[in-house]
Amino acid sequence: MPEQSEWIVPAAPFELPAGCTAVVYCEGQFGEQDGKTANGLVRHSQKYEILSVIDSLRAGVDAGQFLDGTVNGIPVLASLAESIAHAGRVPDYLICGLAPADGLLSDAQRVVLLEGIARGMHIINGLHEFLNDDAEFVAEAVIARVTITDVRRPKAKRELHLFRGRIFDVTCPRIAVLGTDGAIGKRTTATLLVEALNARGIRAVMVGTGQTTLIQGGKYGVALDALVPQFCSGEVEHQVVAAFEGEDPDVIVVEGQGALSHPAYLTSAHIVRGSRPAGVIVQHAPKRQMLGDFPMMPMPTAASEIALIEAFADTRVIGVTINHEQMTEDELADSIAEHRSQLGLPVTDPLTRPLSDLVDMVLAAFPALAAVADTTTPV
Repeated sequence: MPEQSEWIVPAAPFELPAGCTAVVYCEGQFGEQDGKTANGLVRHSQKYEILSVIDSLRAGVDAGQFLDGTVNGIPVLASLAESIAHAGRVPDYLICGLAPADGLLSDAQRVVLLEGIARGMHIINGLHEFLNDDAEFVAEAVIARVTITDVRRPKAKRELHLFRGRIFDVTCPRIAVLGTDGAIGKRTTATLLVEALNARGIRAVMVGTGQTTLIQGGKYGVALDALVPQFCSGEVEHQVVAAFEGEDPDVIVVEGQGALSHPAYLTSAHIVRGSRPAGVIVQHAPKRQMLGDFPMMPMPTAASEIALIEAFADTRVIGVTINHEQMTEDELADSIAEHRSQLGLPVTDPLTRPLSDLVDMVLAAFPALAAVADTTTPV
C-alpha cells in the first residue's frame, strides 16, 4: 500500500487567485513565541501582501510598532470580519500565523479558518495538522471553491533525498544561524543577514528549514520537522546544492531550527550535518531563563551552546546575535558588551543595531568575501 503522503491529494484543486493579498490569523499569540509565523510575515514577505493581523488581545496597534518599534502600516484587528472590512473586499488568503509546539488547532481556531473558507479565502496552513486530511475542511473548501495549502506536508518519500556528499561540491561558504532555543529569532537574523550582504554587493541566498520561510516565499527550503529523520540531512544538502547551482552565490545562509542542545527539537543536528557550514552564528536570548515551550528545562548559555556546536561538527562559531526580549536598552548594551568580552566574538542585536555589524561579522570570518563587497554602500 502506498505511503499516505503519496496518495492524499489536496482538496478542491481550483485555480489560485491572481492576487496575493492576505490576512494573518494569530489570535492571542501575536508577538509571542507561538506566533512566530505571524511575526515573521509582518517583518518580511516576498509572496503575500499582508493587509492585517487578527489578534483580539492586541487589536488597535500597528503590527510593526508592536513588534519592533517601527510603524509598517499593518494593523492588528480583532476579528476576521474587521480584517475584511479594513481591506474593502475579501482578501485572497487567510494564513494561519500560529506555531504552537504541538502544531495543532484548537476548536476556536478551527472556527475562524472555516469562516475564512466560507467567505471565499484560500487557506495557507503551516501546522503539523494537515487540513486537507480533515473531512470538514475538505468539504467546506469544495463548496467555496477555494484551496487549502498544507505547507508542512512533505513530498512523497520517493522524491526525498538521502545525504549524498554533494555538499562538498558547494565551493562558497555556508553560514548556519543556530540558536539556544526555538522561536528565538534565527530566521529573522538569517533574513536580515542575507538582505544586508546583498546590499553590500555580496551575493547571498538563504536556505530555509521551517514552514515560515516557505510561507514568506523563500525560493529554497524545506520544512524539516515534518520529515522522516532519515531524509533530513539529505534534504538540507539538496536545497543548499540547488541554491548554489541556481544562484551562483558568494555565500549561503542556512536558517536554523530549535537548538542543538534542545531536548525535543532535533533538526539542528540535521542542518549542521547536511549543510556542513564553515561558520555558525548563534542567536541567544539572555533574559530567557527556561526554554520557551518547555518550562521545566533551563536555557543553555551562549557559551555552552557554542562549545556543543563546535564539538559536534567541524565548524566554528563566528559570532553571537542577541534577542533583546524583556531587556531595556541599558541591559541590552551591557549584555552585548559582556558576551563580546566573555566569548571573544563579535556580538550584535540585528533588530536594534546597524546591519553593518552583521556584515562585518561575516567579513571578519571570511575575509575573501571583502573582495566582492561594495565598500561604498551603507547598510
